[in-house]
Amino acid sequence: MPSLGADMDEGTLVEWMVKVGDTVHKGDIVAVVDTTKSAIEVEVFTDGVVEELLVEPGTTVPVGTPLAHLGPAGAGAGAGEAPPAPEPQPPSPGMSEPAEAPSSPAPEPAVASPIVRHLAHEKGIDLASVPGTGRDGLITRHDVEAALAARDGSPAPPAAVPASVPGPEPPSALSSGARPKASPRARRLAAERGVDLATVPGSGPGGAITAADVEKAGTVPPARKARPAPKEPAAGTPAEAAKTRAAAMRQTIAGLMARSKREIPHYYLRTTVDFSAADAFLRRHNAEVPVGERLLPAVVLLKASALAIRKVPEMNGFFVDGAFARSEHIHLGVAVSLRGGGLVAPAIHDADTLSLPELMVALKDLVARTRAGRLRGSQMSDPTITVTNMGEQGVELVHGVIYPPQVALVGFGKVVSRPWAVDGMLTVRPVVAATLSADHRVSDGHRGGLYLAAVDDLLQRPEEL
Repeated sequence: MPSLGADMDEGTLVEWMVKVGDTVHKGDIVAVVDTTKSAIEVEVFTDGVVEELLVEPGTTVPVGTPLAHLGPAGAGAGAGEAPPAPEPQPPSPGMSEPAEAPSSPAPEPAVASPIVRHLAHEKGIDLASVPGTGRDGLITRHDVEAALAARDGSPAPPAAVPASVPGPEPPSALSSGARPKASPRARRLAAERGVDLATVPGSGPGGAITAADVEKAGTVPPARKARPAPKEPAAGTPAEAAKTRAAAMRQTIAGLMARSKREIPHYYLRTTVDFSAADAFLRRHNAEVPVGERLLPAVVLLKASALAIRKVPEMNGFFVDGAFARSEHIHLGVAVSLRGGGLVAPAIHDADTLSLPELMVALKDLVARTRAGRLRGSQMSDPTITVTNMGEQGVELVHGVIYPPQVALVGFGKVVSRPWAVDGMLTVRPVVAATLSADHRVSDGHRGGLYLAAVDDLLQRPEEL
């Protein structure tokens, strides 16, 4: 089970997108996992063949629990051909080593993700003494929790039940008041057709509702359809499930923000940026392209935020094990509000290398995926700095709370017209308030001021973004 953020302790496997014997390639979607925030598409980070599925759909397991066994990519080769030896690959979240792996050289020193190292440091666990159960000896969150339980004498966290081990049949979507198990596609289709998932029998694994089940339910004659739900949603209905999910998300966000304010010594800076050059640039560009290719002000703000990091790299990375780990890549976490309430901040990868039109496409895709519940695991697990833009809500100023283990958050307000002095003359210009929330363990007000100054300077030369 991949870690999709510092606030994630467990996830529920909703749907397998592969079966035993399938060949998968780096970047393929292999499963859908449900968290308190959204349904996430889990990608595989290496080529291989699915040898065994360890977790049944509908099962909730801790972060770090192996979901499947992945064999070498050449496992399906003919008997007369010896498959080539696999090259070393990066760790694959949620995928464990084959049951019978070939012998390998002595293992490298213990490795763990920044979030796992942060957890170990927080709990006082020495990672050198923790055996890693992940791929290539990767230490997972589950390994750290098991070491903590062994040290404190408490019960170890539960492990996943392999799919091949017989056990009680998981309850169907109709036998519980909980949120009905359904694939993201089935949920979208049900919403489009007005089908109540609580009334749809599931034919998928473990009683999960598939898109075919929704289509079948949607063909019922009008006279046989269920009556409209009462104003006050009853327990077990989609409305009640959405309400419960929103409450759980709010609780998760509150817990993470409380931890951030408790552990991170924040400092806050603000500047007001003359947006007239960027505004004129956007007007010229948008007048020359089709409507579908027009740029939003948010795009130039995101690009300036990304490029400014090149001048002040202390803003980009993670604070783990009592030290700052700088990231070589600039993955902007973009705060996106959900229609049902709540907030997530998935990443636009390598935002500093994208042109403005490419960044606009990436932003539109990210927002659409977020609100449709189709985010990918890589978009949730590796933002290196977060940007929040409250301009659409009419807010002029925002001071954000850092998302740990990140070390900075950039905020932008609404572009507004204000009196502005230029060469001793008073005029009216469009301006925007830019703020920075940063970690005093990594940087100080001087470095933070240089970062905001770099953002300002870049916005005065938008044609170079």
